[in-house]
Amino acid sequence: MEKEISTVVKVRFSDCDPIGHLNNVKYLEYMLNAREDHVEQFYGFTYEEYTRRTGCTWIAIQNEIAYLKEVRYNSKVAISSKTIELSDRISKVEILMKSEDEQTIYAVLWITVIYFNLKTRKSESQPTELLEQFGHLLVDLEQKTFQSRAEFLRRQNKLTK
Repeated sequence: MEKEISTVVKVRFSDCDPIGHLNNVKYLEYMLNAREDHVEQFYGFTYEEYTRRTGCTWIAIQNEIAYLKEVRYNSKVAISSKTIELSDRISKVEILMKSEDEQTIYAVLWITVIYFNLKTRKSESQPTELLEQFGHLLVDLEQKTFQSRAEFLRRQNKLTK
């Protein structure tokens, strides 16, 4: 399995502000939808199916997003996702929105999720088989904080001009 998954989507006019830039909240929507598609296409399950089968799911407890460059309507963007942290109860995913040629990074999103049992209404440890499966897909980033990662990606954008 690939550690970083990427798909391409078209930015719709209706998702943009009056000057033709993708609305800030829509970045999140595009990125979260892409991650959901990645999980289904590349990991072989949907969140809905997993929750129905196990009674557990992942609940977002923190989002950190940096808007690095504006996205214009009718652009095609590549959205990639990867797991960057994995522990007993917590996982962290990085989602990048990039130009179709992947040379420019428009936004970076870190989502921290907690594994949650819907029956007990409490967090619990992720199953060992899940930790092993996702452990093989873990990507170790050089930048360990969101702020340092966002600054690194901003510098990358300046180098590609």
